[in-house]
Amino acid sequence: MAITAQQVKELRELTDCGIMDCKRALTESDGDIEKAKAWLREKGMAKAEKKASRIAAEGTVADLITDDAKSGLIVEINIETDFAANTPKFKTFVSNVSNHIMDKKPADVDALFAQNLNIDASKTVLDYQKEAIADIGENTSIRRFALYEVNGMGSVASYIHAGGRVGVLVEIAVDNDDVISNPVYKQMAKDLGMQIAASNPSWVAESDVPASEIEKETEIITNKALAEGKPEKIIADRIVPGQIKNFYKINCLLNQEYVKDDSMTVAQYIDSVAKELGCAISVVRFARFGLGEGIEKKADDFAAEVMAQAGL
Repeated sequence: MAITAQQVKELRELTDCGIMDCKRALTESDGDIEKAKAWLREKGMAKAEKKASRIAAEGTVADLITDDAKSGLIVEINIETDFAANTPKFKTFVSNVSNHIMDKKPADVDALFAQNLNIDASKTVLDYQKEAIADIGENTSIRRFALYEVNGMGSVASYIHAGGRVGVLVEIAVDNDDVISNPVYKQMAKDLGMQIAASNPSWVAESDVPASEIEKETEIITNKALAEGKPEKIIADRIVPGQIKNFYKINCLLNQEYVKDDSMTVAQYIDSVAKELGCAISVVRFARFGLGEGIEKKADDFAAEVMAQAGL
């Protein structure tokens, strides 16, 4: 039967669900409002829309690496409180989403939401997220993910810090796949993840830095030095080159001081492992997610909220 806009509006006001969800529910229920409400409850969508407007900056950054280390991912999934992040329901949701991404390999989050869930093709991943919101009782959001697959020789490794507060994914290329199972190589891969987690580089190497970034940095250095009265020749010949070198040291992984031994750079550490194993090793790319970074959080903390509600 044809579903009217008025029916959709009425169901949306009663359930706080999205327009398309309400239309689908009414279609599945032959226009019966009560049956449609029950259908939405069964699908876990009722009241999920209101919860979805709340700020979710807690949660976890989770990882998943295949047994052959040829594919791997990190995914950030947010929820409102760290208490809910430690519940079995949330952890199951994280695990299921991670396995789905590895299985279906979506291009991005929008593509992920549109896919049918790998363990239940009757619903999309977006439907599943809405069900999680209703089931857990807090806004739950799949925010972002990075999925790497090695084409050729090499491996993907991950590093999770502080129980999911920071997650790192790194792709490493080698010229001999036999070294991937070597404990020395595995330790190096872990150390690189730890380095990226701790030092938060922006690029792998100097060659990866866009020219626009160097131009911007040069302008900042020059203007500051001119304001301090430094001669232009000294600025161009010594100050700018020196500070650009320091910029690389801070922002490029290979130029950084190795966190476990600051007498060498990360590049020198990789070279030492390569010599020990007798193969070439290079970092192809990396991703680093800090839990909740960039999300505007409420100023009130949970304890303050409880005290406020209690009138204290």
